[in-house]
Amino acid sequence: MMAGRDRKSSVVGGLTRHIPVMLSEVLAALKPADGEIIVDGTFGAGGYTQAILEAADCKVIAIDRDAQAFALGSELANTYPGLLIAALGCYSEMETLAEAEGFSSVDGVTLDLGVSSMQLDQAERGFSFAKDGPLDMRMGPDGPTAADIVNTLSEAELAEIIYIFGEERRSRVIARAIVARRAEAPIMRTGDLADVVVSVIGRKRDETKHPATRTFQAFRLFLNAELDELAKGLAAAERLLKTGGRLAVVTFHSLEDRIVKRFFASRSAAGPKGSRHLPDRVEETFLPSFQLLNRRPLEPGEEEIKRNPRARSARLRAGERTVAPAHALDLAALGVPRLQN
Repeated sequence: MMAGRDRKSSVVGGLTRHIPVMLSEVLAALKPADGEIIVDGTFGAGGYTQAILEAADCKVIAIDRDAQAFALGSELANTYPGLLIAALGCYSEMETLAEAEGFSSVDGVTLDLGVSSMQLDQAERGFSFAKDGPLDMRMGPDGPTAADIVNTLSEAELAEIIYIFGEERRSRVIARAIVARRAEAPIMRTGDLADVVVSVIGRKRDETKHPATRTFQAFRLFLNAELDELAKGLAAAERLLKTGGRLAVVTFHSLEDRIVKRFFASRSAAGPKGSRHLPDRVEETFLPSFQLLNRRPLEPGEEEIKRNPRARSARLRAGERTVAPAHALDLAALGVPRLQN
């Protein structure tokens, strides 16, 4: 932190109360230094951005497609004049957004995936079954809502979405119940959708995870194309990071973590070796574009989980950019799911 500057007390909108998951681990991976440019691709409530700016005299390009988060970022920029650049858009567009601010490369990128605490806590956003609200789930202002999907897609399509994006084994039963319920009246509230799921799955007294968790995750991921965005965002970070730049990604469920794991594995492992009797051919030589900072994902400690139960499923993977050129993006190789119907 810069000597003599204590900006935390003046942060607006209650942002100082937002403590992001695995903050110390993310900062240790990024190692922000004076004069650097770092991209926070998922600004949310600003926790990572503020911590990075307090850790060094650097600049942060804070990206979010949520207009409310962007407004918070713009307001917070007044607290860090010339250091925080708020950008409205998807993090897969980080190259274009950084270039618009005059930066062709950056020193670090961090991504905190999934829905933010700010979005979950606002019933009107429709992300959570814990608080009844309109069945929306959009991270941006445009496009269909979750209600549109739930009330218009066929039973087979709904089942496939719930199975693939929610990894829900009882997807067909849930889809059948949704279609039966919407025949009586459209399903327009989060509480209504959660009730449908509970009606067919049931709920045990000692169950910690709500039975509708996987179904809500499925519709949110599908609606916002989050897994495609993740894969494209990882590739964008690979292209934007300068040699020695660092990428730190926090995931919250297996689908996200699998994509990040495969990305780092495909960018860091040595390519297949040819015959020892033949000379290597230049076109077959694989040059790793990342060096892994942790072979296995880091997980939050018990104390953090006690303070914030939402951190329980978090996993952090990180890598440092090498001098090698970026590789082509292959969505299938990264395991980005696709619907068959």
